[in-house]
Amino acid sequence: MLPLRLLLAGSAAVAAGWHVGPLGAHTSLTRGRVHAAMEADFDLVIVGCGVGGHGAALHAVSRGLKVAVCAGEDVGGTCVNRGCVPSKALLAAAGRVREMSDAEHLAGFGITSHGITYEREKVAAHAKNLATKVKGNLENSLTGLGVTVFPNKGKMVGPTEVELVGAGKTVKADNVILATGSVPFVPPGITLDGKTVFTSDEALELEWVPDWIAIIGSGYIGLEFSDVYTALGSEVTFIEALPRIMAGFDKQIAQMAERVLIRPRPIDYYTGVFASEVTPGIPGVKPVTVKMIDAVTKEPKETLEVDAVMVCTGRAPFSEGLGLQDIKVQMNRGFVQVDEKMRALDTDGNVIPGLWCIGDLNGKMMLAHAASAQGISAVENMCGDEHVLNHDAVPAACFTHPEIAMVGPTEEQARERAEAAGYEIGVSQASTHHDFSVQGNFRANSKALAELSGDGIAKVIYRKDTFEVIAVHIIGLHAADLIQECSNAIEAGSTLKDLAMMVHTHPTLCEVLDEAFKGGLGRAAH
Repeated sequence: MLPLRLLLAGSAAVAAGWHVGPLGAHTSLTRGRVHAAMEADFDLVIVGCGVGGHGAALHAVSRGLKVAVCAGEDVGGTCVNRGCVPSKALLAAAGRVREMSDAEHLAGFGITSHGITYEREKVAAHAKNLATKVKGNLENSLTGLGVTVFPNKGKMVGPTEVELVGAGKTVKADNVILATGSVPFVPPGITLDGKTVFTSDEALELEWVPDWIAIIGSGYIGLEFSDVYTALGSEVTFIEALPRIMAGFDKQIAQMAERVLIRPRPIDYYTGVFASEVTPGIPGVKPVTVKMIDAVTKEPKETLEVDAVMVCTGRAPFSEGLGLQDIKVQMNRGFVQVDEKMRALDTDGNVIPGLWCIGDLNGKMMLAHAASAQGISAVENMCGDEHVLNHDAVPAACFTHPEIAMVGPTEEQARERAEAAGYEIGVSQASTHHDFSVQGNFRANSKALAELSGDGIAKVIYRKDTFEVIAVHIIGLHAADLIQECSNAIEAGSTLKDLAMMVHTHPTLCEVLDEAFKGGLGRAAH
């Protein structure tokens, strides 16, 4: 018999109009029809074992499902092995170097430093060791809960049948979740050598610290690595194809980020240009050549000769070799198309029974924790408990010093939505000072002042008619932690009236948000 949790899920499914097969028959729950997978080996097979696949597996076990994962010898995926986790280790180390090297900042505390040095090899080892530890913890958590972990990559030979590549066998399941993630995207004309021209994959190994490095792209990854490299002694040049630097961020936040993260540091930038041709060099012998063209006219622009180039031009879905075309999965630029419940669609736009897709592979929101949330949502839906993830409530963060964090649309996007839907938005900030080049609202916060880290603003975007919170954007000390309160508020549909009456600990950084919530109602905090 199936576990009690699955029986209860089945009852809920029937109530919702789903058809459930006989107990023990491992029958998928699919709207309006019975999809029987004969002699299914598992209730769920997950192809890919990054943060998304791991989160889906743990949740599926909690729902009583028999689960297997095709890990492809990459437990933890990009986030743990080549992304979020090791990059945070580098940022932590580089942040210490930056702080302890800032004699003026330390003098404000009455502290005098006699210089600071670092050992590149040990900084790199810190990142590598952290990734190894977290990877081991993830794998142990799966096997400890009874999840079958296949080291093989998975290839689809049917909507719910997976070939274990290299093993000469297939496994059948009632449901399959595709969770293979993404890889760095490298534009045409750029030649990688992994040493002088590289992506974040190689940068995380920190094999050397170039004197001058060009970073192509000024999004999350590029901005974080500019923080690392400048702290460790490099000069940085951004090459950005869009008209302004940090174009993916809220415009006002980007303006303050430029003042705080770019101007005081050895960083310059070009905007509105493509790096049309990048030729690797030889460290200490021959520079890397970067030919630039105008992003609009394609006219030749300047040519740079730098020590190294890091390519941060986004990520591409890892869909190659999955056999998706053979089972008629609908694709768009390599992304698997899904509905709001994470069910994969076929080339005619219909749901493929039993096949789901989460994370970077579907392209809805390319963040590790979004992938995990999508996986949990998919499991809920396959168990008959209808769930639709609100992506506007999923927070994001850039772990620079200070941090940038956001949840919901930018102010520009929010205004477009409001105009289309016929309502007005309001914007509240916890400071009456409008010249943010002089003062932002962190400067009025006691905890930020105690840390001598007053640079930062927080802005809350809300509907004027209902006071419902739509989005929050923060740049400032520990912004990545502060944003969670705002994410929870958006998920819960909270209004400024609700939030303004909630008590915030004093003295803490979260009082910055308390001021912004109250400010939208014309009230004052401390």
